[in-house]
Amino acid sequence: MLELFAQGFVQMANPLCIGMTAFGVFLGVMFGCVPGLNGNTALVLVLPLTYKLPRMAAFALIMGIYIGSCSGGLISAILLNIPGAASNVATQFDGSPMARRGEAGKALGTGIFYSFIGSLIGFAALFFLSGPVAGIAINFGKADYFWMAIFALTMVVSLSSQNLLKGLAVACLGLLCSFIGASEVDGQTRMTLGFHALDAGIDLIPALIGIFAVGELINASKAFKMKEEVVTNYKIKGFGFTAAEFKEQTGNMLLSGVVGAFIGILPGIGGMTANLVAYSISKSTSKHPEKYGTGYMGGVVASETANNACVGGAMIPLFALGIPGDTFTAVMLGVMMVHGLQPGPLVMTKNADFIYGIFVALMLANLFCVTLQYFGIKIFVRLLAVPKHILLPIIMVLSLVGAIAINNRVFDAWVVLVFGVLGIVMNKLKFPITPIILGFILGPLAEDNLRRALMLSRGALLPLVSNVPSMVLIAMTILSLAIAPRLLKREADAQKKLKQQSE
Repeated sequence: MLELFAQGFVQMANPLCIGMTAFGVFLGVMFGCVPGLNGNTALVLVLPLTYKLPRMAAFALIMGIYIGSCSGGLISAILLNIPGAASNVATQFDGSPMARRGEAGKALGTGIFYSFIGSLIGFAALFFLSGPVAGIAINFGKADYFWMAIFALTMVVSLSSQNLLKGLAVACLGLLCSFIGASEVDGQTRMTLGFHALDAGIDLIPALIGIFAVGELINASKAFKMKEEVVTNYKIKGFGFTAAEFKEQTGNMLLSGVVGAFIGILPGIGGMTANLVAYSISKSTSKHPEKYGTGYMGGVVASETANNACVGGAMIPLFALGIPGDTFTAVMLGVMMVHGLQPGPLVMTKNADFIYGIFVALMLANLFCVTLQYFGIKIFVRLLAVPKHILLPIIMVLSLVGAIAINNRVFDAWVVLVFGVLGIVMNKLKFPITPIILGFILGPLAEDNLRRALMLSRGALLPLVSNVPSMVLIAMTILSLAIAPRLLKREADAQKKLKQQSE
């Protein structure tokens, strides 16, 4: 492992990679702290740039955005009482009351520091668990990979929507979109409706830009006022808290970090669930549960530690199994394929030096993030005052230009607009976004492995369900669909209760 880390440092030891990491962190914090924008928007905006960069520099940029956006949302959650991202929802429960009573600096310092600690806990899980998980999965066959893709889809469907049927419908729509164009197995074109522009299929990047840039930005333009009231007294003294307070919160920090990392490992759940679950557990195990929701430091500690620990956890299924842990890692999966990498157990052996280079980029991004937020907080607070009617159109234009630049064809601009409208309609009808993205990405994986498995078995269906890994994955798929309604109801009740207490 030490040798692999040394190789990872060699991969990252050049000015371009370090510069891209710092730039990514800045973009991530900037997009994370402005309500209505998020890390997904920042990522799809720079995707065209990653095509032209060397592979390691491209992923250094992506890691910077990931880390920065997860932590950046705490700024608006505390100073505006509006979370910059869904994964910072619980931060506002105690962070905003602290700011309103003159402790904004303490709340910000606490959030920034424990975001850093949470990321370290998540990275530790990533370092020690991804290898063993990949070692188990490396013996999977074609049928096993098919069922693994199906399991990932059912996890996303069942846990990303309060309505199971809506989630299934959206996932099927994503699968259908992924099947358009030429098959990877035999090259046969299908579902093109006679349009030759669709012979090569729908490019993933314009579709992502449409859903996350166009759809999300239009929704953001409706959701927020022209001018928000920002708490301006936010000077941070030291880390924002005392050594005695740090000692008092150690147990809370470790428990929340473990919860966040574990939830991150489960495909499709994401930081919002980790955020709320950790806050709820922290409150239930605290000696002072009555203080939560009134401006208590422990609430911010639990929220931000879990939120950032989720980052490392979400990358374990991505690197070890080729299954995205959340929406951001789903986009990362597409970028890895563009750069000639097939995520899964083999990438941990064939490209181990590159994977450890990504680990090094994550640690470097975490250091940049905590430094940038502590010393550059004034820059990001000023961004909160930028009128949305100026900021959002600029991002919209950049998104369209970037989509066209990928393949140098105007057709991709139409793809952006169509998927943008689709995103708006889905949001209006309260359909989840994540299943369509995962369906789009995992569709080719499921189809390719299913067809190859059937070719190997000469059309027989029994080999698809007769080996142990496949049977385990089928059982887990059924179990995820069976218990999802209860988990969703419990999560909704907990979220409603927490919001009532915060009010």
